[in-house]
Amino acid sequence: VFNAKTAELLSHHQVEIQQKFPKEGWVEQDPKEILKSVHECVERTCEKLQQLNIDITNIKAIGVSNQRETTVVWDKTTGEPLYNAIVWLDLRTQSTVERLLKRIPGKNKAFFKFRTGLPLSTYFSAVKLRWLLDNVEEIKQAVDDGRAMFGTIDSWLIWSLTGGKNGGVHCTDVTNASRTMLFNIHSLEWDPELCHFFDIPMEILPKVRSSSEIYGLMKSGALTGVPISGCLGDQSAALVGQMCFQDGQAKNTYGTGCFLLCNTGQKSVFSEHGLLTTIAYKLGRDKPVCYALEGSVAIAGAVVRWLRDNLGIVKTAQEVEKLAAEVGTSYGCYFVPAFSGLYAPYWEPSARGIICGLTQFTNKNHIAFAALEAVCFQTREILDAINKDCGIPLNQLQVDGGMTNNKVLMQLQSDILCIPVVKPSMPETTALGAAMAAGAAEGVGIWSLNPGDLTAVTCERFEPQINPEESEFRYARWKKAVMKSMGWETSEPPSNGDTSIFCSLPLGFFIMSSMIMLIGAKYVSG
Repeated sequence: VFNAKTAELLSHHQVEIQQKFPKEGWVEQDPKEILKSVHECVERTCEKLQQLNIDITNIKAIGVSNQRETTVVWDKTTGEPLYNAIVWLDLRTQSTVERLLKRIPGKNKAFFKFRTGLPLSTYFSAVKLRWLLDNVEEIKQAVDDGRAMFGTIDSWLIWSLTGGKNGGVHCTDVTNASRTMLFNIHSLEWDPELCHFFDIPMEILPKVRSSSEIYGLMKSGALTGVPISGCLGDQSAALVGQMCFQDGQAKNTYGTGCFLLCNTGQKSVFSEHGLLTTIAYKLGRDKPVCYALEGSVAIAGAVVRWLRDNLGIVKTAQEVEKLAAEVGTSYGCYFVPAFSGLYAPYWEPSARGIICGLTQFTNKNHIAFAALEAVCFQTREILDAINKDCGIPLNQLQVDGGMTNNKVLMQLQSDILCIPVVKPSMPETTALGAAMAAGAAEGVGIWSLNPGDLTAVTCERFEPQINPEESEFRYARWKKAVMKSMGWETSEPPSNGDTSIFCSLPLGFFIMSSMIMLIGAKYVSG
């Protein structure tokens, strides 16, 4: 909850959402758990406000910000999800992508780039939805019966919060729609040709609205009757929250993944260096749409979670900073956390995670340092691509997200980029962006987005502390490690450990020739 006049954070509450990994490469979340967490956060935050003697009737608008691309299909008659949400990171659709690629001239991944801004990839919603329609009988049946609704997490939340099966509003905003691969980023409409290509029935899609308008009213809980009037995909929300409203302004968000967005204004710029063209925001029905270039890294904060949950070398995420600080170097160890393949600028789904450069001296401290360094190197690769596409190098990087509390990471980032890193002292930038969109909506009008009215934000600066030559040397070694991570995985099914003797070619020849000689001998003797 923010003060609309000062942008001050008044109260907040958060709940960690469980991720499910039912098979290798599969990542799911429970849509009902996500909805429950939202209800819980609303109630707890309102309780905290009352403890501060702030009247919750002063809350005038609600904004939604969400992980993008994550795909949900639910039954509009029961309000129940028909399958778990397939998370943006999920890789199960690799074979779906390869099947679709065969229908594209020259198997060109960038075939739809000028219409959608995106390459054909497991990352985006259309292929996740195609997989659900191909593999989940309940969803196929619900589509045939006219009961199915599709949405990214924002659509699922807004529909549920505005009444659900009792008149809930089925909508999304342009920023989320631009991540589905079904949306034309120029006409700002669902594209019938794209829907035909992916064989998606258009009647299950949500209505596309601007990022700042009243979609509907809350129907239950402490904020019943308050309008939901802001909706931005998380990275667009962070761009707004960082007040990057000018062409060429950029921010990098360190969450589960890492996302660097550069505002290109009302002009859609298409990358020659592996970046996505995406919608930054459209802050009102009659306001112009603004675009951004985006570099997406799949694994950032998730690498810290992996060190904690999978390797068990730390008990809390905060310990990683302490371990890394104790050594101050990776001692030549490089970690490429390509758990879900490589995203920008490579778009290489066959890559897998590697740790290389290990010696007998390497210990868990060095691996922790290498993990943090990996986040910074991946950001450097994206920043290089943005500088090439825009032609004007960034002279500083604005950052936000949970990982920016890690001072070792922020200093490392400045050292590896050779430019200052600037972090706002209020870390909840994504939530702030959603609040600004909600407060500025027509019919709410309590938050001014005029440049002169935007409050200056206090920031912490991190300046480079190593010489550029050392930075370049380490970056070159990282690039070498990235090359070694590629080409590990194919979508061909493994041979299920077939132990037939004919798997050995020499042995096969020996047995076959022996049998022929035996038959020949019997024939001769006969």
